[in-house]
Order: sequence, then C-alpha cells, then structure tokens
Amino acid sequence: MAIKTALISVYDKEGLADFARALAAMGVEIISTGGTARCLEQAGLAVTRVHEVTGSPEMLGGRVKTLHPKIHGGILARRVESQLQELKQLGIAPIDMVVVNLYPFEKTVAAPGCTLDTALENIDIGGPCMLRAAAKNFPVVIPLCSPQDYQPVIDHLRQQGDLPQELRRKLAVKAFAHTAAYDAAIAGWLQGEEFPKRLALVLERGGQLRYGENPHQQAALYRLPGQEDSLAWAQPLQGKGLSYNNYNDADAAFALVSEFDGPAAVAVKHAVPCGVGLGGAPAQAFARARQGDPVSIFGGIIAFNRAVDAETASLLKEIFLEVVIAPGFTAEAREMLAAKKNLRLLECPNQRPQGRVLRSVSGGILVQQADDATLTGWQVAGSLQPPQGWEEDGRLAWLTAKYAKSNAIVVAKNGMTVGIGSGCTSRIDAANIALAAAGDRARGGIMASDGFIPFPDVVEAAARAGISLILQPGGSRGDAEAIAAADAAGIAMLFTGIRHFRH
Repeated sequence: MAIKTALISVYDKEGLADFARALAAMGVEIISTGGTARCLEQAGLAVTRVHEVTGSPEMLGGRVKTLHPKIHGGILARRVESQLQELKQLGIAPIDMVVVNLYPFEKTVAAPGCTLDTALENIDIGGPCMLRAAAKNFPVVIPLCSPQDYQPVIDHLRQQGDLPQELRRKLAVKAFAHTAAYDAAIAGWLQGEEFPKRLALVLERGGQLRYGENPHQQAALYRLPGQEDSLAWAQPLQGKGLSYNNYNDADAAFALVSEFDGPAAVAVKHAVPCGVGLGGAPAQAFARARQGDPVSIFGGIIAFNRAVDAETASLLKEIFLEVVIAPGFTAEAREMLAAKKNLRLLECPNQRPQGRVLRSVSGGILVQQADDATLTGWQVAGSLQPPQGWEEDGRLAWLTAKYAKSNAIVVAKNGMTVGIGSGCTSRIDAANIALAAAGDRARGGIMASDGFIPFPDVVEAAARAGISLILQPGGSRGDAEAIAAADAAGIAMLFTGIRHFRH
C-alpha cells in the first residue's frame, strides 16, 4: 500500500526535517499545523496547512486545529469500497500516516512555580485524538509518536514501499502506550494525593533479563520515567547484562551507601548487607567492608558513594565480585577492572531513598512512602552516657540495621560492621548471629537493633560480648527490664524513637 499522505504535528522536532524530506522525496503529501508547518517550510518543504484541508481556521488561540471530520474521517476510514466512496462523497481524502508527539505535560508540571493555568494549557487534546485514531486503524494508517522510529520507517518504505503488518502493530501499541502514559501523568498530577483512589503506573521496559530469581522464571526490567538518577537507569560500563537477582541486590547496596555523607562502601549478598565500611577514601572504606565479613563478600555486590579510583580498583581485583556500583570510575580504574570481563560495572549517582516504594502482592501492590527517617535525635535510656565519639559507629550500625531484614541486629566498631544478624524470627537469634560473627571484635563495639528490645536477653548477650552501647527504638512494655539489664551490665542505651522494619 503506497503512502500518499502524511499528517505531521509534533512538539518534539528532533529529526523532523530529514524525515519529512525523505517522505517528500517519495512523493508523499505533507499536511501540517502551526509551528510544525513553519518548521518544515523553513526547511524548504512544501506543506499543506490543516485549515486548507478542513476549510476551517484554527480557533481559540490554537486550541482547536485538527478536531474536524475531514481530519479524523481521513484517518479512521477503512480502505474498503463503501467507506472510500463515502469519503469521496464528503470530499475527504484518506490520510495514510500520522506523526504526532505531545505537549510536554510532565516536564511542565515538574518545573518550579507551575500554575494550574500553565498545566492545563499543556494538556494536548488534538494530538492524542489523532494518534489514537491512527493506532485504531493501524492496518492501513501508520501511527508514529517517537523520532526514534523515523529512520526504520523510512528504510522500510524505501525498500518495500510499505510497512509489514507486524511493524504497524508495534507502532500502534507504542502509540496507545504513549497516550495512556500521558493521560496517567495528567490524572496523577490533578489528583494531587499521596495515595489517590486510582493509581495509574506507567513503566518502560528497560530490557529482558536472562531469567528471574531462578532459571525456570522469565523476567524483565521496567523503569519509572522521570527517575533517571535511580538504579534502574544506571549506565552499564562493562560486563554482561544484570540478572534479576543482581538488580535486587544492587538496589539494597545502592540505597544503603547513599545514606552516608563520607566515603563508604557496602557489600551485599542476597539483598542483605554483609559488610559496610567507612573511611577517608573509597579504598579504605572498601577494605573495612571486606574485613567486616571476608567470607560472605565473595560473589557479592559492592556499592560506593565516591568514584572508584586506581587504589580501590586494585583491591576490587583481588576477589570475585558480581557487580560494582559507583557514581564514577577513573580511566585508570576502568582499565584495571577491564581484565575482569565478567565483572559488571554500573555508573549511577547516589540518591537517598525518596518518593514511594511499591511491592507486588497476589492480585495487587503495596505502596508506601520511602523510609527516609534519619538519626537526628535520641534519648539516653539508662543511667550511663554513651561513650565518647560513638556517633560514627552508632550511625553506621543503625543505618545498616535499617537495610538488613527484620529482625536485625548489627554490631559496628572502628568504622566497619563486624557482625550482622538479619532476617531472624526472634531478636535474640539475630543478636546471637551478629555477636558470633563479631567474636572478640564485639568488645567495645556498638550494637543497633531495627526494632525495640522487649526482653533483657539481648542486653545480657551484648554484655557477655563486651558491647559498650546499644541503640534501639524503645517503646516496648519491656523497656524498663531492658534498661535495668543495661545499667547492671554497664552498657549505655539510647532510644532513637525510630523503628526500621524491612521485610
């Protein structure tokens, strides 16, 4: 089917002139509106203005241009004798291609000081109508909503004179997804609620993954538009594609390392921190993270909140790792790590938790605000004051417990975690695991709990190991017993008032 007429009306004019020029060279008549028509005319192309087709001028400052039977009749008509005859009687010519992209609503409302009037003026009406009409009639009309599709379409038209039905269908799906995302963005913004009655989610597929958590499960990565600084949009620098488990683990590492202001390194295994280190530079931070648990880090994922330099890269080369995430890599570090061909490098800016967190359940999703609570205040719970200089290790233990699975207990000392008990069904089990991992390093260390300590057993275990300070939320009916046990053992205790369950 030869393409005779194309209607072009776009906001994003990327690649437009070359695309229209290629159509014109194939004898395609171009119908256009307003700014698009001016752009094409300035490029030396002959354009038929929409008002010449409809016989009606643009109205209401451009609000009404293409909402006309001579436009939509030409797009929606099936190429069967009865409908073509009807078009002829009404003086309407068929339209074979619709090239439309929409006013930038999301970009507009994200700008500081955007008013309701400005937002409403950036809601496209004619564009979605034409695009949906073309997509509905895709067997005979080509819908185009992305400049990235211009060249493939031109190539097919040059080589075959038409598009295969499979490609037409894909372009229609893309057009419907485009208008659906547009309407979802408008509805979401107008509702203006944290948890609206109807939540429309629009995701873009970032890629097919090799498999899911296990080889018999298929999986894919989907991205939230507008969150290009997040992990799902991280830039891969080397190595094969990430797996489902890689992304899940990397998310935990990326989120935790972003919590620290100074240089930090986080090692994660099975979405749980296994070693966290702080230092004056990334190399020192990584050395401490590795020292925290030199066994579990093997085959793990490492995240940094500083660029990886040559000194850090030399340490990373010493062990087998799956993924390294950092806001940057020096040229020398890239060269050194290139020898480890199976090591994936991801470049991603650090970003503390924000916005909403979504998790699937059978038949729906759970939505909550991100856990962005910070340790800004505390209360001395017992008779003892915390030891001098406790803040760095205390905050390290507290933040690591936030990202470990509940029930979680973390022991930190000298700028690194030395014991992590995670995902236990009882708090005393979590404490015993953390203290056993710490061993002699627990003496003088700081313990943090993600939830309150309801019984004195955890305190007594900490006392036997030589812990100097315990941080916990407080708020249990057993607080008095826990405080009494801490006082008796000579352990300081702080109530943070913040619980950090992670499931």
